[in-house]
Amino acid sequence: MTEAPRHTALDAVHRGLGATMTDFAGWDMPLRYGSERDEHLAVRTRAGLFDLSHMGEITLTGPQAGQALDYALVGNLSALAVGRARYTMICDAEGGILDDLIVYRLADEEYMVVANASNAQVVLDALTERAAGFGTAVRDDRDHYALIAVQGPASPGILKSVTDADLDGLKYYAGLPGTVAGVPALIARTGYTGEDGFELFVAPADAGKLWQALTEAGADAGLVPCGLSCRDTLRLEAGMPLYGHELTTATTPFDAGLGRVVKFDKSAGGGDFVGREALLAAAARAEAAPPRKLVGLIATGRRVPRAGYPVTVGGQVVGEVTSGAPSPTLGKPIAIAYVDAAHAAPGTDGVSVDIRGAHEPYEVVALPFYKRER
Repeated sequence: MTEAPRHTALDAVHRGLGATMTDFAGWDMPLRYGSERDEHLAVRTRAGLFDLSHMGEITLTGPQAGQALDYALVGNLSALAVGRARYTMICDAEGGILDDLIVYRLADEEYMVVANASNAQVVLDALTERAAGFGTAVRDDRDHYALIAVQGPASPGILKSVTDADLDGLKYYAGLPGTVAGVPALIARTGYTGEDGFELFVAPADAGKLWQALTEAGADAGLVPCGLSCRDTLRLEAGMPLYGHELTTATTPFDAGLGRVVKFDKSAGGGDFVGREALLAAAARAEAAPPRKLVGLIATGRRVPRAGYPVTVGGQVVGEVTSGAPSPTLGKPIAIAYVDAAHAAPGTDGVSVDIRGAHEPYEVVALPFYKRER
């Protein structure tokens, strides 16, 4: 028997707003509230409000928490300053990606790892195993947090109206404790949309109050509730990878063009970490002659590619789509795909996507498709 999906603390709110709900990684989550396109464009031009409480929070505490993370993950987390965050990955011994993560350093001896909902248990188990022998405790905090995000160009103004925290001094990929609408929160300036925005970690009991306060504060700025569907098209336009699509255990960070997150020289532990030898080989392979590359594809027609569709040149398969959708910002279908290196250069001629037997022409472009003006 399959288990019933879990519900976030905001489940009743979503249903009251008429959201279309969907099972996502074992959670009942809002897919959309109305028009996916309208929600997407609201984030690009104004602001959107997201419930991300399905994400998995794992806390490491103790004098060797940083060293344990250096060993467990590919990044140099012991060098992370208190109050800052870092995008990183956890890999297996063969260099395959188990998940991509954001790690926050909350104090000298305290870190919070945020995993994707679908991989949270895998990450928790791996961290617990890899931290053994270090002076650190690994704690499952998934039930201790609700996570609400406000994203878009109007988000700083909306959040400023309900907090006295120093948002102007809060850098990208940083976090600070504060109070938002009377609710204690960790305020992080991160996101998955390509826009400026904030993610607010709060107690589940406070989630409803905070959601209502942000809704009221953002009413005049055009803030709208947003579901997972527009979150996917937003991240796709911004060229951000999605686990299970661009990132899998069959890919290394170097395959995905994200080798920069791998730090072979670390502050602690002599640089040893799980997957190091395999990733050294992957780095050398990527530098010498990568067999394939991750690229962007923009349609010249109107048919939408989906994950798994073949990419072809002259009728021969040269790659595979990992994500595809209509782009509300560009007004055309777009896709991310792994393709043979010989056909990966922007502007390469003759590239098509096999969409149910029809070879639709696509233009190869560099990622991302969209980048906001800063």
